[in-house]
Amino acid sequence: MWKKKIIVSWLIAICLITQSISIVKADDIEEEEVEEIELQNTIVEVTSQKVIEEPILSSKAAVVYDRTTGQMIWGKNENEKRAMASTTKIMTAMIVLEKANLKDVVTVSKKAANTGGSVLHINTGDKISVKDLLYGLLLRSGNDTAVALAEHVGGSVEGFATLMNQKAKELGLTGTHFVTPHGLDSDEHYTTALELAKLTDYALNNEKFAQIVNTKKITISVNGSPRTIINTNELLGVLQGVNGVKTGFTGNAGRCLVTSCTRNGNQIITVVLGADTKKQRTEDSIKLIEYAFANYERIDLQEMVLQKFEEWKQINEKRIYIHKAQTQNLNLDIEEVKNKKIIIKKGEADNIHIHIQFIPYFEAPVAKNSKIGLITITKKTQKNEETIETINIYNTNDVQKKTLQNYFCELLTFYQKE
Repeated sequence: MWKKKIIVSWLIAICLITQSISIVKADDIEEEEVEEIELQNTIVEVTSQKVIEEPILSSKAAVVYDRTTGQMIWGKNENEKRAMASTTKIMTAMIVLEKANLKDVVTVSKKAANTGGSVLHINTGDKISVKDLLYGLLLRSGNDTAVALAEHVGGSVEGFATLMNQKAKELGLTGTHFVTPHGLDSDEHYTTALELAKLTDYALNNEKFAQIVNTKKITISVNGSPRTIINTNELLGVLQGVNGVKTGFTGNAGRCLVTSCTRNGNQIITVVLGADTKKQRTEDSIKLIEYAFANYERIDLQEMVLQKFEEWKQINEKRIYIHKAQTQNLNLDIEEVKNKKIIIKKGEADNIHIHIQFIPYFEAPVAKNSKIGLITITKKTQKNEETIETINIYNTNDVQKKTLQNYFCELLTFYQKE
């Protein structure tokens, strides 16, 4: 009899251990833990390499996006539609931040509690604030928190997906479509590396979003009880300048990582999609960050244009002749420079050229805001010269045509001189 009890006890223990292991695995479907020493070795290995040449990546798609200029610095299959896994939660968070009150308390539904994958482990009936759910969403990458937030804001997962797609359309993300708030695999749930970078750029304009994704560790409250969670972003607080944003993993999407990094006041966003391992996505992200900061610089295009225009105006403004005009006083100005700053490879500033063309002769009258000339900004490449922007030169005042009275006065003045 006692032998049977021992056997039963052992079976129960094995079941509990197996269950515990399965829970850990479910919890870590998105992110397995990486030893700090391994990550440090990866950083040292990658940053010690030469970053003059373009990076060679293992990830299926990637992009480096400059926030200051809104330019893509570097890309690999950047417009290819791909599964995005939990990087989806960047959009989820933005919809919530724009439509919900952070102090609202959410009661967790059975559907939210039973959501699989990476979870915060909230249970049916649990009460948790929107703010703490957002931390669980973006730090712990909880799929259960994603559903709880979606139901609170959109009424249902489907209703929330409609809001996500409306926002994508508003932002001009034509290669992006959402089905869920968490990003578990679905054929109709996809984005591109470039559009994910643009979405992240938009999200980082929200101070609360930027604050949350830059949080390494925090204690939240579930049912009034404290719970400490740690950010899944392996580069946050480890690689110089990294201040967000979001990790991701599913079988279809592979390993994904969106990273924000700021150095010397300049901020870039890197996106890697479809890496086979976490180590690869970490290496690829570091390569992109180090490559971008080592090889590119920002130039103040607006300052260059205004300086060139003032120099040109000093010489040429009085050279424009207006036939039959009461006065020859044109007051010239230019349209706003749209690309106020641009990012280029270091040492290529001399390849930026500013060309000014103008019309030297007009027939009066010349109306206010008439186009007088054109500024063309170009960049010389190995094959040709590509146009960056064109800016109109216009006059800010009306120039009237001479009247009979004007001619009579001129004639009278002529005879008086005689």
